[in-house]
Amino acid sequence: MSESLSELQIGAVARVVGYREDSTYSARLLRLGLIPGTKFKLQRRAPLGDPVEIRFRGYSLALRPAEADCLLLDLVQEDEDPAA
Repeated sequence: MSESLSELQIGAVARVVGYREDSTYSARLLRLGLIPGTKFKLQRRAPLGDPVEIRFRGYSLALRPAEADCLLLDLVQEDEDPAA
């Protein structure tokens, strides 16, 4: 089941499964470490929804949902914390 970042609830854990082909922002996200297979946790959302903070591999990253919309995600049901 593929989700978008805007559909995730705070505290949800997701795995990157790929990118939409029409995205110009996907190369930047790849360089930031969001490669397929990466798990992250949605930490918080700004009051108006932009930006959102995700945590993975020991650091936090703020993303604008419109730019991160190129991510193809699967919701993960695990106890493992991807932020570690």
